[in-house]
Amino acid sequence: MADRVITEQNWADVQVIWDYHQLGHQLRPVSAAIALGSFDLGVATHAASLFKDGYFPVLVFTGATSATTIDRFPRGEAVEFREHALALGVPDEAILVEPRAVNTGQNIEFSRAMLEERGVDLSSVMLISMPYMQRRAFATCRKQWPDVDVVCASEPVTLADYIAGIGDPHKTIDELVGDLQRIWRHAAVGFTIEFEVPSPVMAAYDRLVDAGFVSKLLS
Repeated sequence: MADRVITEQNWADVQVIWDYHQLGHQLRPVSAAIALGSFDLGVATHAASLFKDGYFPVLVFTGATSATTIDRFPRGEAVEFREHALALGVPDEAILVEPRAVNTGQNIEFSRAMLEERGVDLSSVMLISMPYMQRRAFATCRKQWPDVDVVCASEPVTLADYIAGIGDPHKTIDELVGDLQRIWRHAAVGFTIEFEVPSPVMAAYDRLVDAGFVSKLLS
């Protein structure tokens, strides 16, 4: 519930999970980038910045709509991200739009196919996502595309600033908790590679679930 008090312990636990989700990869030039659609337009902003800094020559925006994005991006996440990137100065010829994917696996699968069809060298790829989606995106790509060199990137922002930008702390905490659960749930059914979840991270997860941050958990 939006009026639920977020305690100091809750915030400490969220910080632990936020830190775990991010991989801290060193940015380096890659063959192409894939920007994963979401409700966070900051992904497109950061993708545009990285393109202009010369990290990749071609950029795929991928994503249809979901229950969390249909109102904000009724024409689709990838379409809206592309328009935002164009407004920020990314040339149209550098952008590919993949408008069908409805989950992270499809983001990777469909974007890879589109890049291959265009004859793009795919020795390396950068996945650009929300900060707390890095680990799951990496795990998904490693499972589906094990021979590509993967770099993960997100807007460099603190937890406090990110939540302030989103404007809904309860929703954001629910998202972080839900993404963490998917680390082991998706691995268990073969969608992703396995990642160890350290005991302090699991303890933080358990406390947040007990506190009611459960709206994004898988049943």
